[in-house]
Amino acid sequence: QVQLVESGGGLVQAGGSLRLSCAASGSIFSIAAMGWYRQAPGKQRELVAGIASGGTTTYADSVKGRFTISTDNAKNTVYLQMNSLKPEDTAVYYCNMVLLTTQSLLGKYWGQGTHVTVSS
Repeated sequence: QVQLVESGGGLVQAGGSLRLSCAASGSIFSIAAMGWYRQAPGKQRELVAGIASGGTTTYADSVKGRFTISTDNAKNTVYLQMNSLKPEDTAVYYCNMVLLTTQSLLGKYWGQGTHVTVSS
């Protein structure tokens, strides 16, 4: 069994910063990729940033230059540093990991979501 627990969301003024964390625990053998998605009210969930096990990163155009994804592989944790936040960044942020369990099951796992609200 695998669990992803997120933290770090909250309310911030435009121009401010937040750092999200997501730690995975349980029967993890290896992690192939980690990422952050977000879903704003009335909109579809979208990829914000992703990082593969080799370190290759990808970002949505809307966050390039402002957000940075990073990992602590020893702790099975992924971070999202968000700077220069804008009201349009307001959403529920979900972490996601593609991982192999100790039972040799490959799957995609989601965190519970954390709210980020940016006031103007």
